[in-house]
Amino acid sequence: MKSLIRSFGYAFCGIGRTVTSERNMRIHLTVMAYMFGYLFLYDFFTVTRTQLAILFVMCAAVISGELINTAIENIADLVEKNKSIFVRNAKDAAAGAVLVTAISAVAVGIAVLYQPDAFRALLDYYVKNPVMIAVLIASLAVSLIFIFMPFKKKNRKD
Repeated sequence: MKSLIRSFGYAFCGIGRTVTSERNMRIHLTVMAYMFGYLFLYDFFTVTRTQLAILFVMCAAVISGELINTAIENIADLVEKNKSIFVRNAKDAAAGAVLVTAISAVAVGIAVLYQPDAFRALLDYYVKNPVMIAVLIASLAVSLIFIFMPFKKKNRKD
């Protein structure tokens, strides 16, 4: 049982380390937070359970891809310090896989969330509630700090 709990701990450490070391992971998480925030906190968008499940799967695919990309980059850097063409190709391919997944997620998001009436209602909400515009701007500022803030890198000691 201890080894199972420890393996979950290692997995969460890997996720946390990727969040602190990879700006793109922070971008993905921030965009997902806004999307799900608007879906769950407001009732402007109409989304079926199936559509919501598809959005969750696409988000999980992007996050998983970013974690795998980070793992490949770290192993490639460790294995070969001279940055041969093979290492560069592996890293580029892994980054390309994340890009394809992220573009697919955006396409799915557009297909599910393109609801002009919802966007009009959202705009009307902000026009009627200027305090919420200030809240949105403040949250965007915090998001930008989160995305671009340099984190100290810590290595795990086994």
